[in-house]
Amino acid sequence: MRPDNLKTRIFLDGADPEETRQVMASLGFLDGQTTNPSLLAKNPEAEAHKVAGNKFSSTAIYDFYKTLCQELSALLPKGSISIEVYADAGTTVEEMLTQARTFDTWIPNAHIKLPTTAAGLAAAAVLTGEGRRVNMTLVFSQAQAAAVYAATRGAGPGDVFLSPFIGRLDDRGENGMDLIKNILAMYAPSDGHVQVLTASVRSMEHFMCALALGSDLITAPAKVLLAWAEAGKPLPGKNYVYNAKGLTPIPDEALTLAKSWQDYPIGHPLTDAGLTKFAADWNSLIDMTS
Repeated sequence: MRPDNLKTRIFLDGADPEETRQVMASLGFLDGQTTNPSLLAKNPEAEAHKVAGNKFSSTAIYDFYKTLCQELSALLPKGSISIEVYADAGTTVEEMLTQARTFDTWIPNAHIKLPTTAAGLAAAAVLTGEGRRVNMTLVFSQAQAAAVYAATRGAGPGDVFLSPFIGRLDDRGENGMDLIKNILAMYAPSDGHVQVLTASVRSMEHFMCALALGSDLITAPAKVLLAWAEAGKPLPGKNYVYNAKGLTPIPDEALTLAKSWQDYPIGHPLTDAGLTKFAADWNSLIDMTS
């Protein structure tokens, strides 16, 4: 069951319903699940379709994704399931909106994942204006977090998730946990309509630090959640100290949340790289000749 005093909501980062069942059985609870094209490509059934001559058609891939999300929604009816739009560098706002509105009909508990790019932010502004829920992904800077807040201003509590990818910052020698700390501090005096969803969690240390910082939500792979369950679902104490292992600190930026989203510098090379990787993994499942 859920540990006493655990305020952070815990999500599974994955796209295999059997894995979801395993984690739920071990933890005794789960608050939601996040999916993305790379995780979808690792789904056992999807992997089987990568075999030459057995790939999905450009329409069948969406049928597969829909069925998967519906199964996850049935397992977690009171939670949230994040469904990601296909987006590469050339995907337009209208293309994202078309996908998002369709995906939002698949299940009643969807958060639509959009990239934190100019097109993604413009789409988020429209979707939240329609009362839909979004998860802004591939976040790597405070400026991007400020832009998400501004683009979705007026959304209801819990309607907007922000997903900073801490592991990918660590990969290039930066302390990704500093970004979580800085964004939480920046959001602290705000109206709270954006909730921080710590993502790209690679280790138990990432997970425990996110708990210690008070992240609103954490999405972690099954191996981390199962290890946490096996350890007895411990929570960090008052004297908890995160070992940054020589990673370069990410300084806090004095940003106001009062600007228009277009006024923030939102470009980031890791966002661009993430878009490319997600698009490639999605396309790896599709027979491009069909």
